[in-house]
Amino acid sequence: MSNILAIVGRPNVGKSTFFNRLTGSRDAIVDETSGVTRDRNYGKSDWNGIEFSVIDTGGYVVGSEDVFEEAIRDQVQLAIDEADIILFMVDIVDGLTGMDDDVANILRKGSKKVFLVVNKVDNTKRFQHIHEFYKLGLGEVYGISSINGSGTGELLDAVVKEFEKIETEELPDLPKITVAGRPNVGKSSLINAFLGEERFMVTPIAGTTRDSIYTRYNKFGYDFFLVDTAGMRKKGKVSENIEFYSVLRSIRAIENCDICLLMIDATQGIETQDLNIIHLVERNRKGIVIVVNKWDLVDKETNTYIEFEKEIKRKIAPFVDVPIVFTSIPNKQRILKVLELSMLVYQNRIRKIPTSKLNEVMLPIVKAQHPPAVKGKYVKIKYITQIKTHYPSFAFFCNLPQYVRDPYKRFVENQLRKHFDFTGVPIQIYFRKK
Repeated sequence: MSNILAIVGRPNVGKSTFFNRLTGSRDAIVDETSGVTRDRNYGKSDWNGIEFSVIDTGGYVVGSEDVFEEAIRDQVQLAIDEADIILFMVDIVDGLTGMDDDVANILRKGSKKVFLVVNKVDNTKRFQHIHEFYKLGLGEVYGISSINGSGTGELLDAVVKEFEKIETEELPDLPKITVAGRPNVGKSSLINAFLGEERFMVTPIAGTTRDSIYTRYNKFGYDFFLVDTAGMRKKGKVSENIEFYSVLRSIRAIENCDICLLMIDATQGIETQDLNIIHLVERNRKGIVIVVNKWDLVDKETNTYIEFEKEIKRKIAPFVDVPIVFTSIPNKQRILKVLELSMLVYQNRIRKIPTSKLNEVMLPIVKAQHPPAVKGKYVKIKYITQIKTHYPSFAFFCNLPQYVRDPYKRFVENQLRKHFDFTGVPIQIYFRKK
């Protein structure tokens, strides 16, 4: 289960620099997704073996002072709603400002754990001035430098201790499906179409995993949880925030699910934000089904859906082994097909291939087409096994793993997909020293 840390504060205190330090300077860190919507950043970090997601709420709105102040308040409220822990950053050079006071007032009213971080403490002289920030009434004050990293270790030690305290109630072991996508693509309508009028079949389990809501679906032979996402809970304030709320909810819901149903508006086609969600699904190793909704509103010729499918696959390459279904919710068109494909992808994600079968099929293939020689040295693959993870991952044991390049890894992945059904599921491949 993912922990979420949000970095808040007024502009130019160094939030993005600290975000980049957390998500870019350690070996265990996964690449960040920058510019998911405008300048907002989401990334993964790891400290003392504890993984967490980081959200930089910087670069929120550009406009007049009034708009700016309102936007800062909005993003702080957003962090209170969505994150587990909040890191409130201020600046030793500017000292305490009225805007810092405003942010502190909002944070004190919330129930989330807040770490007050004074940035740009680059020397001992500056460190002597951090005490004025105790006036904000947010407890311990941490002096750090985002630029050179001083003080960040002590801060992160304290942050991950808090993550360890967050307890989550166990859910029954059923598939967890989330519906993600841009606003107004029909997410709520699809969920309502699934649930229908038979509300007695539905058990909402609120707060089971912190802020996520799970709704149990149990009919037509299917039994799974729907994980709450952007379209399922309405926020009072949308307009400027709608995309950010949508992205943040999608992040949390995707991290907490097994399968993501990515909904696309057939009248608009696949857009950048859809691709960001696909990359997020891939990085988190979740299953995916692409649902092209509002298909009834598209003027069709003989090959329209084939061309549409081709265009989607062109944009999502190289991960193209993904089921695509065309729906119209008002016409109840292919709604059950969506469920059928979701369960199929779920089975693919938990599929385990016996080691004997894996070697029987794959060893002749890799012997017939071994990796290209590097500096006159040939890579010989001796043995293949599936690793015990929540998603399909495979170890290829060989003499010189350092010489195996990405094109060969893609070749191996394609062969695995060809011989065993992993449609809709990202595969991880490792080459290891025998």
